[in-house]
Amino acid sequence: MEWSAGAVARMLGISPTTLRTWDRRYGLGPSTRHEGKHRRYNDDDVARLKRMVELTASGVAPASAAASLAPAGDPDFWDAADQLDAARMRRVAVGLIARHGVVHTWDAVLMPFLIELGERVSAAATGIEVEHVASGSISDAMRVQGAAAGLPSVLLACAPDEQHSLPLDVLAAALAEQGRAARNLGARVPAAALVSAVRRLKPKVVVVWAHDRAYADQVPLAELGAGVLVAGPGWDDVPLPGGVQRVDSLAGAVETILNRI
Repeated sequence: MEWSAGAVARMLGISPTTLRTWDRRYGLGPSTRHEGKHRRYNDDDVARLKRMVELTASGVAPASAAASLAPAGDPDFWDAADQLDAARMRRVAVGLIARHGVVHTWDAVLMPFLIELGERVSAAATGIEVEHVASGSISDAMRVQGAAAGLPSVLLACAPDEQHSLPLDVLAAALAEQGRAARNLGARVPAAALVSAVRRLKPKVVVVWAHDRAYADQVPLAELGAGVLVAGPGWDDVPLPGGVQRVDSLAGAVETILNRI
């Protein structure tokens, strides 16, 4: 069967406005379109929305609930990755971002894709070239989104010797989507250079990424002043000085930053 938006809203006990918001923000819209008619929700669409209602009613944040309902990866992206087709991967990623936004695309598609790809590489000891091309394509797509006008009030940097800068590209894109400009220093930022950049730019927020404890330990947190956020698994069990806060998700990082600037 197929239903109109009004019928689905009544069926689920939610407002049409909520239904439109979930479509716009999270891509949980109707799948079926008839020429000359409004889009219609099918059985699968309604099942996803019913689960969305259950999750949010139990206290799960809407963005997290929506991410849990999406498939782990996009078939077109996997196919392009297997062919090492960087241009196609970039087009697919840009299209997903345009439809669903940065946070949802990262949480629901791109991050699960990279995790599964990493597991395949570890299990088979092959495919590192796919991982490299895919990561580069995702970074390129995020940089397309990540250009926001205005003076940056957020400084992003990797810890010294940290080469994995993709999470910062994603965060910059998510902030740009909210109209907030960030300056991204990228990978392997020496401690002295980071301190110098903070003193020169005087950002309201500094975010430092590290995926390994050895890199996190090199960051001169005490010299960076107030407004420092740290992110990445490298900060596990690292004692943080007063005023330094850890963020554990993309959505959490964006929300924390927006509340500070």
